[in-house]
Amino acid sequence: MADGALIQSRYQLLELIGRGGMGEVWRARDESLGRPVAVKCLNPLGSRQEEPFLRALRERFRREARVAAGLQHRGVTVVHDFGESEGVLFLVMELLDGHNLSQLLTARGSEPLPAAEVVDIAEQVAAALAYTHRQGIIHRDLKPANVMRLADGTVKICDFGIARLAEDIGLSAKLTGAGMAMGTPHYMSPEQIAGTPLDHRSDLYSFGCVLYEIATGAPPFDLGDPWAILIGHRDTPPEPPRAHRPDLPPELEEFILALLAKHPDDRPEDAVGHARRLAALTAAPPAPLAPAGPYPAPGPHGTDGSGLPGGPRPPRRGTAAGLPRVPVPRPPERLPDWTRGMRAGSRASGSWPLRPPPPDRSAGLTGQWTGLPGRPDPAAQGHTALAQLPAEGAGPAPEFLAVLASRHRAGESLGRLGRWAEAHEVHAALASTRARALGEEHPDTLLSRHETAYALGRLGRWEEALDLFGRVAAARERVLGPAHPDTLGTRYQTGIALGRLGLREEALDLYGTLVVAWTRAEGPAHPETLRARHARGITLGRLGRWEEALSEAREVYALRARVLSPGHPDTLVSRREIAVALGWLERWEEALAEYREVRTARERVLGPGHPDALASRNDEAHCLEQLGRAGEAVELYRQVAELRDGTAPEG
Repeated sequence: MADGALIQSRYQLLELIGRGGMGEVWRARDESLGRPVAVKCLNPLGSRQEEPFLRALRERFRREARVAAGLQHRGVTVVHDFGESEGVLFLVMELLDGHNLSQLLTARGSEPLPAAEVVDIAEQVAAALAYTHRQGIIHRDLKPANVMRLADGTVKICDFGIARLAEDIGLSAKLTGAGMAMGTPHYMSPEQIAGTPLDHRSDLYSFGCVLYEIATGAPPFDLGDPWAILIGHRDTPPEPPRAHRPDLPPELEEFILALLAKHPDDRPEDAVGHARRLAALTAAPPAPLAPAGPYPAPGPHGTDGSGLPGGPRPPRRGTAAGLPRVPVPRPPERLPDWTRGMRAGSRASGSWPLRPPPPDRSAGLTGQWTGLPGRPDPAAQGHTALAQLPAEGAGPAPEFLAVLASRHRAGESLGRLGRWAEAHEVHAALASTRARALGEEHPDTLLSRHETAYALGRLGRWEEALDLFGRVAAARERVLGPAHPDTLGTRYQTGIALGRLGLREEALDLYGTLVVAWTRAEGPAHPETLRARHARGITLGRLGRWEEALSEAREVYALRARVLSPGHPDTLVSRREIAVALGWLERWEEALAEYREVRTARERVLGPGHPDALASRNDEAHCLEQLGRAGEAVELYRQVAELRDGTAPEG
């Protein structure tokens, strides 16, 4: 979607206000009712799946959206409308004036929120969850980014139903393939990690994780790597919040620890009642030491009612100034050796820009992964440590697949940061590990080899990249078929490598084959068809065939403007290629007009100081030089320099 787009002749998109893994959120105007709204546009479905799957997904979306629209509570974001526009599913919601809890923590430099504010948030979120749970609705992905604090102090939960849709769309495919449900690792319940059926008590555990973070500044298991975090949720009692922040009311600590019980049966039955009593109790100054809280008595599941398995709760530290600090016994180290020394990553987003060391395959994890924690499986009594690589004839263990998935995400994060040497090292090691565990031609192994080749290209090692892309493409064709999107994607990257090595005729032939394949599979206006045509046009230009390059650029631009919108970045790239071709054909006046249109659109959408907008000013200046208008060109170059230095107003 683009700025100014009109959805279903009713919702005018005005400003992009958020972007995430599921899609974009826009500030918009409901033209029919004349009111501001927020429009969440989910990422395009494309056609990577069979049409019956997409039909089922659209029906799931409609069902989940109707459920969300039926929720009427001051603590839940109101959904006004939903639908599909040009292949994009969208939700229309109330426009909220405020910030989510993740933003509030970031604004405070990760310092925790005031205790009174934490208690107020706890009471409001508990009431909203109690309402939705009475409707039989589970959120499944409660985290700070999904809880909004409005300007008037109201707290609202967002994105009910989105987590279930994310599972279906495939954003969590790597986790669900390992038997785990959708969720962000810092806030996932033990049963969610185990892949067992969920009920409302899973949301209560995530709620406890959220409260722990806003009360202390860090999630309960801030261990630096997704794998270590998951094991922390499963095996390790959380350190009492007052060990990090002694001024917290003891009743708040009791409430958080009760929510973080490892087994669902040990979490509060009436969270909203406890939250209200907490608000009443903390209206007075907190006592220096924690009394017994109003939480479950010793239960039948080997706990003392706190939800901490294995006996009495560790003694709490003193809270008032001058009181002795009673040491809290730490649980035994039960994480694999390779997790030690890893750096912390992003908490709320679930991404980890880190460089994990290679696995120590002699390290294991004691205990069963699947099933509920604290409930011994008689069949598993006396089992030995679980090796990271599967035994002969056995399938990979779910936790091992989770390790591999987390390392893949780490490699991707390193690439996004431009740290390509490290990204190459991570992907190459992961490809080797996946080959041993899953097979040389398993789709995940081939994915890692593709990412390794891509990193080689970004490092300028194009001959190695070309060789590896060729081998991956051949393997994907054997395993997935010649028309599979992954096969075609690798062949596209092969064309890039050929072009970089100056093998332009071969690249041109390859792009032409891809255009035919994508057109046959998806149609002439599909984004991948147009991407292949765009690359073919650039290659025609590099071969000096500028009339053909100009014709191709114009056709691709027209199709992208219709399919993606005139202001879409890909559309503007195609329009720039028109100007480039016109310049090489010495049609500089026409080229100048095209360059100016691109510059104007980029400045409107991205801002005058954005690198792409600055590049467009340079393009325009170069064109003016070719026309002999040196004075105007110098002025544009001066504007670019000032904007890059931050000395010019962006207007």
